[in-house]
Amino acid sequence: MESAQRLPASLTPLESARDGLLQRLAAVTSVEVPLAEALGCIAAEMPALAVFPPDDIAVADGWALRARDLVGASSYTPLPLAKPPVWVEAGDALPEGCDCVVDSDAIDRSGPMVQVLTDAIPGQGVRRIGGDIAAGSLVAAGRRLGLLDLLVMRAAGLKAVTVRRPRLRIVNVPAASGQEMTAELILANARAAGAEVTFIAASSRDASDIAEALDPDRCDLLITIGGSGVGRSDAAVAALAGCGQVVAHGIAMQPGRTAAVGRIATTPVIALPGAPPEALAAWWMLALPALDRLSGRLPRPSVTLPLARKIASGVGIAEIALLARNDGAWMPLAVGDMPIERMARADAWLAIPGGSEGHAAGTAVDAYLLRD
Repeated sequence: MESAQRLPASLTPLESARDGLLQRLAAVTSVEVPLAEALGCIAAEMPALAVFPPDDIAVADGWALRARDLVGASSYTPLPLAKPPVWVEAGDALPEGCDCVVDSDAIDRSGPMVQVLTDAIPGQGVRRIGGDIAAGSLVAAGRRLGLLDLLVMRAAGLKAVTVRRPRLRIVNVPAASGQEMTAELILANARAAGAEVTFIAASSRDASDIAEALDPDRCDLLITIGGSGVGRSDAAVAALAGCGQVVAHGIAMQPGRTAAVGRIATTPVIALPGAPPEALAAWWMLALPALDRLSGRLPRPSVTLPLARKIASGVGIAEIALLARNDGAWMPLAVGDMPIERMARADAWLAIPGGSEGHAAGTAVDAYLLRD
């Protein structure tokens, strides 16, 4: 039995397919989540953070003193103290009138009079008020929250944070082989992108069973994995056509040519191919821009380095190049093809537009990192 799915006579340019996907797409409503759930989410409106520390504090264990009382003190000329110093632990607020902390062995308490054996300067061993978080500091809206961002928020006393977390529904079309590595790959990428992910497996590869799993009312973005090609058992795009609108099927990009984009009511849909390289390429080129728009994310940072050797690309097809960092340059590992072993070795990826023939050796290119 032949598949009902067909690719068009001419492929849709990647830019056109992406524009159709992103049309009318806006940032989702922000929600408040506990800091423990915020890692990887995209910050929304952020209040100014409280000053930290709120007082001058010791940064190490030692004796709290006033620096002007220690002028001239040394191990050769110990200076008697008018009153015993105060011992403080790291993080303790400094006693009133103190402005420095000296090491434990800087004080001699063996005789009848306490003596100091070193001088100091104001602020020595001390973190000043606002030394970690200054007045008016904030985490930029649109920033992906990392571990250090959450550390700052905890230090400022926050218990929760406002984020934009798109609801992503992933429908896995079961592979004939039973292999699920593509679904696991995309699921991990989705969670790393800060989405609230619901994962469901269609009961079979039939269009009716796939359509039953396509529930646009419970998500901001719907993604299918597998069944987007023209094989005899491929039916993901047919299922999409039966439920909504196919904007483009057969996209001029390599890998990922059989990906599709569409819409069910107002919910955007992306059909990813079932093979890991094809699915990952379509994820980078289509799904990430959609998630970034929904989450209000700032532009993703890229790293600019010269190419260690030439990249040749065919005109008319947008291609993914895998790159490895090598002596301050990008070394191409693969272009238009992504063997799994090279995917694992790559440090970054580069999108070569369909109108480009590639880049000469030495050309500075902006690549997106695959590793932190």
